[in-house]
Amino acid sequence: MDWSLRACSRRGHVTYAPDEPHLRRRLRADTPLGEAWRCLRCGDFTLGPPYGEGPADEAPLVLRGRALRDAAVLRLLALERCARGLLMFLAAYGVWRFKGGKEAVNRAFEEYLPLLTPLADRLGWRLADSKLVHTLHQLLATGTGTLTWLTIGLIAYGLLQVTEGVGLWLLKRWGEYFAVIATSVFIPLEIYELSHKVTWVRVALLVLNLAAVAYIVFGKRLFGVRGGHAAYEAERHEASLLEVRAAGARSGGGAGPPD
Repeated sequence: MDWSLRACSRRGHVTYAPDEPHLRRRLRADTPLGEAWRCLRCGDFTLGPPYGEGPADEAPLVLRGRALRDAAVLRLLALERCARGLLMFLAAYGVWRFKGGKEAVNRAFEEYLPLLTPLADRLGWRLADSKLVHTLHQLLATGTGTLTWLTIGLIAYGLLQVTEGVGLWLLKRWGEYFAVIATSVFIPLEIYELSHKVTWVRVALLVLNLAAVAYIVFGKRLFGVRGGHAAYEAERHEASLLEVRAAGARSGGGAGPPD
């Protein structure tokens, strides 16, 4: 997949007129329909005046190639985090509704369980030993205050996941830090749960979270890794100039105007 062309088809081309004459000539072309400028992202010429101009090293930072792929990965993680947050909100709503109708559910449970016992005995199913019935007994025995705190906890966790997802989707630096910290906090809990019972869902979630933390920390140079924030900002600043030079170089193959 050509990530650059895909991005331009969705967001439009990004053109820029550098002050440096040799770069400006290579990025501009005259056509019967007017001037055209080479897109810094995909390399194609587009009609009309440039969207910006100035020194080459102040050109807008354009995500292309690998950077676009990295952005796509972060946004997939953002969608996964937002989906988790939505599930937590739904769970909180379910607990809240259960808390409000707990007495009615308890009465129905006590009323219908004796009626179902003879039928279950005929089928060879001992309700008294059923894990489902035991779990329902535990839920009905849970105090109202505990259910209230559980609802608050689920809402708080949902907000945490949604905030993490929004930060990643917007490709914000704070979102990357927030995602790493929020994800790392729960990794010991996930390992503890695996020590009690191993399921493919728990293993998949642990692997996903570990991979996400490593990917963001090393790829985005967080917490001083690979030079830290200074190296990250220097890389972004250098990228502006490199994109202009690369776009100008691409025009040397015959697609652009001669020098």
